[in-house]
Amino acid sequence: MKEISEHFTYEELTYSRIAVENALGNVPGETELKALKVLATNTLEPLREVLGAPIAVTSGFRSPEVNRLAGGVPASGHVKGEAADCYTPLGARYLLKVLLESGIPFDQAILYRKKNFLHISYRNPAVNRKMVLYK
Repeated sequence: MKEISEHFTYEELTYSRIAVENALGNVPGETELKALKVLATNTLEPLREVLGAPIAVTSGFRSPEVNRLAGGVPASGHVKGEAADCYTPLGARYLLKVLLESGIPFDQAILYRKKNFLHISYRNPAVNRKMVLYK
């Protein structure tokens, strides 16, 4: 397995059930792969360390076609390699609380309460908005 960072692998950040079920490729380009590494290094790894528990990525990079089938917006951070949907047995609300209290940089955090996951994105320090949304 290729490591993107210490605790996050290429396979985890690019796996898509939708891609598998529809026999679609879901391979990031060089730019998207670099963005995944930046997301993992600057946000996901520090969050995992502060949380003190594993974080599972249920959706990371998505090709435009996979993103469309997933119901994502065309300009989704997933397509750019800038976003990951995350789950932890400790709960998505708790994950959001830890993210906000830690000061770890992020662009968007979207809490999907009914589905119990947290969408986290990171663009770059100059444009990260620290926007929090609840759905």
